[in-house]
Amino acid sequence: MEQLTNERRLVLGLQHMVAMFGATILVPLIVGLDPSVTLIAAGIGTLIFHTVTKMMVPVFLGSSFAFIPPILAAFGQGASYGQVGIGILCAGLVYLLMAGLVMLIGPGFVRRIFPPIVTGPVIAVIGITLAPVAISEAEQVWIVALVALLATIVSAIYLKGIFKMLPILIGFIVGFFFAWFWDLVSGFSMDFTPLNDADWIAWPNFVTGDLSFDWNIILLIAPVAFVTMIEHVGDILANGRVVGKDFFKEPGVHRTLMGDGLATSVAGLLGGPPNTTYSENTGVLAVTRVYDPMVLRIAAVFAILLGFIPKFGGLLQSVPVPVLGGLSVVLFGMIAAVGLRTLVEGRVDFTKARNMIIAGLILVFGLGISGLSSPLAISFGDTTIEISGLALGAVVGVCANLILPGAEKVEE
Repeated sequence: MEQLTNERRLVLGLQHMVAMFGATILVPLIVGLDPSVTLIAAGIGTLIFHTVTKMMVPVFLGSSFAFIPPILAAFGQGASYGQVGIGILCAGLVYLLMAGLVMLIGPGFVRRIFPPIVTGPVIAVIGITLAPVAISEAEQVWIVALVALLATIVSAIYLKGIFKMLPILIGFIVGFFFAWFWDLVSGFSMDFTPLNDADWIAWPNFVTGDLSFDWNIILLIAPVAFVTMIEHVGDILANGRVVGKDFFKEPGVHRTLMGDGLATSVAGLLGGPPNTTYSENTGVLAVTRVYDPMVLRIAAVFAILLGFIPKFGGLLQSVPVPVLGGLSVVLFGMIAAVGLRTLVEGRVDFTKARNMIIAGLILVFGLGISGLSSPLAISFGDTTIEISGLALGAVVGVCANLILPGAEKVEE
């Protein structure tokens, strides 16, 4: 691969920032947190993650959707922003405890419970579970979504040089201007209210001075970390498969867990939602085949700067949803395809009934639970924890792999 210039890194970093932006600001908008603080927390969290993982893992950390229900429940119980922030901080500490356990015992047991027959279907579930989100966004105005999608595909396959590395950004720009044109000729309404109402420069509403402990809120939010850690492992495996490196060995899964935990704790201290590794950016890696971690760090700096420039954030919030839908079709599809590639590269033998059963259980539980009209939840007194299909599918797959006889030996 040709050497990247600093100028190309800047443009590629901008592309990664665009890929994470929609999902990252959506979480605070849903739960009532400050989007500007969220962007800053995501950027700082990503830089922390890269520092902890020896600058080796090309990951971006954005807002976690898994924590939306407990945060909404906490605010529904009258919790302050500071109390929710402490709950998020404690969720990060759960990650740190698990990282310490992995460091003491060694990562071998993690690899034993996540062989290719488990990780492949789990990674596929990540992409397939997100597919309805892409379609629901695209169907609002199909022609706009399809133009953004086709521009992305053409760029990835037919363009050369720097343009071949920027399919998502090119699709984003082409989709935006086509939506503007479609607005003029068909009456499709583009809403520039976020842009018009935003200030050029503003200090975000950090909640550092309002932090306070409430054990009920902590017990409501922190345990969700056990669910998101399973997703973390799946995302790190997916990222490693895309890049072609074993991040479980170097820098080590204990470091990735530690980086994610520290980032989440810092987000809680600032007033942002918990952070998590972003599949959207792994999708960008798969499409562009540019794996330089520096590009992700540049995206993190863009996110931090964006947090202090609400006008630019308002411009991105004005991008029509169908444009994001067209881009998401490619990104989420690539994640699912990486899961299938994991099975192929792991040489999983599907003539064995054991492997068919494990993969089938993961797919059915992972996708079936995600498609329920009402979420699956477990109640502990007044506390209710929702269980994602991905987490349940992963747990079922891990248990089936450990229980069913005939498991192949996995390299430590």
